Amino acid sequence: MRTFHLTWIAFFLCFFGWFGIAPLMVYVREELSLTKAQIGNIIIASVAITIFMRLFIGWLCDKIGPRIAYTFLLTLGSIPVMCIGLADSYLSFLLLRLAIGAIGASFVITQYHTSVMFAPNIIGTANATTAGWGNLGGGVTQMVMPILFGFFVAFGFTTGVSWRLAMVVPGAALFFMGIIYYFGTQDTPGGNFKDIKETYPTFQGGKKNSLSNFLLVIKDPRVWLLFLAYGACFGIELTINNIAALYYVDQFKLTPATAGLIAGLFGLMNLFARTLGGAFGDKFGIKWGLRGRVVWLSAVLAGEGLCLILFSQMSSLILAISSMIVFSLFVQMSEGATFSVVPFINKKAIGAVSGIVGAGGNAGAVSAGFLFRGDLTYQNALLIIGVTVTIASFFTLLVRFSTEEEKEVGDEMSKILPTSEKDSTLVSAT
Repeated sequence: MRTFHLTWIAFFLCFFGWFGIAPLMVYVREELSLTKAQIGNIIIASVAITIFMRLFIGWLCDKIGPRIAYTFLLTLGSIPVMCIGLADSYLSFLLLRLAIGAIGASFVITQYHTSVMFAPNIIGTANATTAGWGNLGGGVTQMVMPILFGFFVAFGFTTGVSWRLAMVVPGAALFFMGIIYYFGTQDTPGGNFKDIKETYPTFQGGKKNSLSNFLLVIKDPRVWLLFLAYGACFGIELTINNIAALYYVDQFKLTPATAGLIAGLFGLMNLFARTLGGAFGDKFGIKWGLRGRVVWLSAVLAGEGLCLILFSQMSSLILAISSMIVFSLFVQMSEGATFSVVPFINKKAIGAVSGIVGAGGNAGAVSAGFLFRGDLTYQNALLIIGVTVTIASFFTLLVRFSTEEEKEVGDEMSKILPTSEKDSTLVSAT
């Protein structure tokens, strides 16, 4: 449980640093004289590099373990977060925003570390909770960073200096969390990868064939269907985190501070919504096997798409906020539902599967980002995304598991579930 809590706190800080600049973009836009197209490029840059980093980090977790991987990512990722305050032009800001996006790979380590720490009957809930509480950083940063900015302004700094100094705070927090993670966690319940390999030669983690396992994962079509599903939920969350404050400023003429508070409500739903998605995924899995988890994922993705279509059409502030909150509920439940399926795709390469599916989230954000840099209004761009997500929800139903895979999980669960739940699990597996 110590690892559980340190993992979500680390991910929370990564999210806080990743999107710390988003609610301050109103001031950055003014100081650097950024155009709409340039802001669109910055949005794309913030999530683009994460695609490749998640693929690499997934393989690295299988190779060296999550503890050291997270330590490296936290300490090195803190540097561009603190240094973005040195940007004095569109190009330098774009490059530093691109570098900051690397810490988004922290999600893969979070899911990997939680997956190896918990049993299959609870793994969806555990994964969803660590990710959800971590994603909460995306909502909290929308509220806290304008306050932190105001703190420096109150001490007499100009707006140009204040947003730069504000970004030093999340960067420093990331660096110190890297040190804490190294000394406060271990790779698995049985110990660190290095120690286990010396005692148990057949241990899967860190084996030389990790690359061949990665190649097997790439060939599995189920991985790419989940890649698409995660792009349709987490990718959209990233997009909303980037544009929400600007959307409310431009669409409803709110002040940056007020817009940040409202935008923060979207991320705050992570406090429980993603856990709900994972918990119901576990319930469906216990009752109807792995197929039940997939059906649940498809249902909440469809709900997300329909709610986004509704949100895009709201011209009243109250209705926009209300529909955004419902939309947020479905987005984050979809994310939890996705990673209630992921750990069962290939148990010998959980890191690789998590990395590829996680990268799908960023690929979705990059694709959506292109809609916000052209002539489309934000409302029309959101409408297009909503329709696309609804269509994508049906593709997830193509994720299938063999009878052997269903039986293996059913047998595993039957050993740890209460007697009253064993019969239904075994029937589902059969």
